[in-house]
Amino acid sequence: MKVGLFVTCLVDLMRPRIGFAAIELLRQGGCEVVVPKTQTCCGQPGYNSGDRASALALARKLWREFADCEYVVVPSGSCAGMIRAHYPELLKDLPEEERTPLKALAERTYELTDFLVNVAHFTPKSKISIKSISYHDSCAGLRELGIKQQPRALLAQVEGVTLKEMNECEQCCGFGGTFAIKFGEISAHIAERKCENIAAADVEAVVLGDLGCMLNIEGRLRRRGDTQTQVLHVAEVLAGKTSGGMY
Repeated sequence: MKVGLFVTCLVDLMRPRIGFAAIELLRQGGCEVVVPKTQTCCGQPGYNSGDRASALALARKLWREFADCEYVVVPSGSCAGMIRAHYPELLKDLPEEERTPLKALAERTYELTDFLVNVAHFTPKSKISIKSISYHDSCAGLRELGIKQQPRALLAQVEGVTLKEMNECEQCCGFGGTFAIKFGEISAHIAERKCENIAAADVEAVVLGDLGCMLNIEGRLRRRGDTQTQVLHVAEVLAGKTSGGMY
């Protein structure tokens, strides 16, 4: 099947190895993977700020770039949630002839682990040196797309790894896009609580599916003096790319 990888802005700019790990996993799952070179943003920042015009322009652009793909896969619950959960509302005032193909694009868009489990029926082949991990449920993936058991089912198949659930694993890390900028003190308090739960879990790595949350959690861990706990994207773990560091 032909799958288009929507890389996302943050992955492209901050941790591109997540994108390469996602490509490797999709290929292992038997997919033909295409990565349109002109792709940019899904439109979420504009949409969340009330700029529907720019969000709609980006939605149209994304459709043109991925129109010939059977599926669109996104290594981010946040961006996948924008496309799958919020595009239908964004498109509601368009003429039917334009709304229909854009809505179809939203319906065939999946977060990475959801696609691997429920469409590709993928079995991980990786083996990593990390022995204990905990999983943080990022807000958008969990609440907009129901991403909960999918990453855990995949991680349970990684040889030699034990998943230890942290307290309040479903609670926000404090990032929330511009929330972390507008309400810095509140965000820092939420992040601190998340890091306390990670520390109490006593694991070598915390794993999750959104780079924004990863940056927020890793930054707080390092400011607390924790230089040991790795913060990894689920794609990195499943593909065996766990050497640490941002790039």
